[in-house]
Amino acid sequence: MPHLTDTAFLDHLADRLAALPGVRAVSLGGSRAQGTHSEASDWDTAVYYRGSEGLFEPRHLRAAGWDGEVSEIGGWGGGVFNGGAWLDVDGRRVDVHYRDLDSVEHELREAEAGRFRIEPLLFHLAGIPSYLVVAELAVNRVLRGEAPRPDGYPAALRETAPEEWWGRAGLTLHHARAGNVPLGGRTEVVGAVAVAATQAGHAVLAARGEWVTNEKRLLARAGLRGIDALLADTALGLGELVDRARELLAEAVRTARQPGPVSG
Repeated sequence: MPHLTDTAFLDHLADRLAALPGVRAVSLGGSRAQGTHSEASDWDTAVYYRGSEGLFEPRHLRAAGWDGEVSEIGGWGGGVFNGGAWLDVDGRRVDVHYRDLDSVEHELREAEAGRFRIEPLLFHLAGIPSYLVVAELAVNRVLRGEAPRPDGYPAALRETAPEEWWGRAGLTLHHARAGNVPLGGRTEVVGAVAVAATQAGHAVLAARGEWVTNEKRLLARAGLRGIDALLADTALGLGELVDRARELLAEAVRTARQPGPVSG
């Protein structure tokens, strides 16, 4: 059972992480940073360091003595999501993400120019955009040190990201209709529709200028939970399922792309 109050625990955790060699900043993310958490929510944190300095090493985090798993840098597949740890600290579940400021600042510049890439990541149907680390800067709460912060949602990204994400969704649905439906594989078709829905969700939120840091509430935020009823309707033929999914997703993206204010 936890021994510290939440406030005291967070101070203790932030101090310990900030004291690790090479750490320039510590942030709190996820639902706890946004005030939408429950008592059972994890504590999502990030440590910011400069890889070019070569000072931050996962062994220093292991030396803190907390139970759990600590990956090497790049241990979660490389890319912008470049590793971290799952820990038990004072009876609480804590995630620590590694964030290389050299990489983060590069992705911030890229996002401001409307450029990004999409990387595969476990537990994410659509993968993650490289601007995820910029989104974290925008919505996370810096607890110690200093980290850069984007000046709102880049106008250039609001133009390019919806097109890229919806393009991927369209290709996913096209392949399902042309390749999976004729073979009668319901699992493949349903899986493709689910992937396309998350891709469309990214398109909707990018068009609105809303940051995304994971897929957990992506469909709800994008107003796409109607896809659930389609996937649950076993009376639909596979071709009709894909066609109706395309209509639902296309309308949501079309609506989101109408001119409107940018969210910060």
